[in-house]
Amino acid sequence: MKSVATPKSLLRTNAITSCNSSFFLPVTRTSRSSPLSLPGGLPVFNGGVGFEQVGDVGLLRSLVVRREAQARKLGSSLVVEAERLARSVGIRELVLLTQTAADFFERRGYARIERTTAPSAIAQSSEFRTLCPSTATCMIKSLG
Repeated sequence: MKSVATPKSLLRTNAITSCNSSFFLPVTRTSRSSPLSLPGGLPVFNGGVGFEQVGDVGLLRSLVVRREAQARKLGSSLVVEAERLARSVGIRELVLLTQTAADFFERRGYARIERTTAPSAIAQSSEFRTLCPSTATCMIKSLG
């Protein structure tokens, strides 16, 4: 039997120990025939993404996708939806830190920047100051 992925277990599996996101978009499946659902059609957490808003800048956080759902391009869909929601609340730029997915984000229009050039409001966040190591790649995208 496959183990059950919950939001907390996916975050922990992906070395995310804190998530203070202003918005978090979870994705579940409940189809009885889906291999991503539990017996009886109970929902399984397949992925999610969050972002924090600081004025007109956002910090994209906690993109996690259950391994079995990755082939369905769920990560791309989550990023597109997070960007749409960010625009709707007045965010003009999204910044992120990643240790493993820089190429993934580059393919979606994010540009690598020096961490020291990130907007100051975002640079003061706990993710920038303590949660992500200094070796993480910093990236930005204009939502204009």
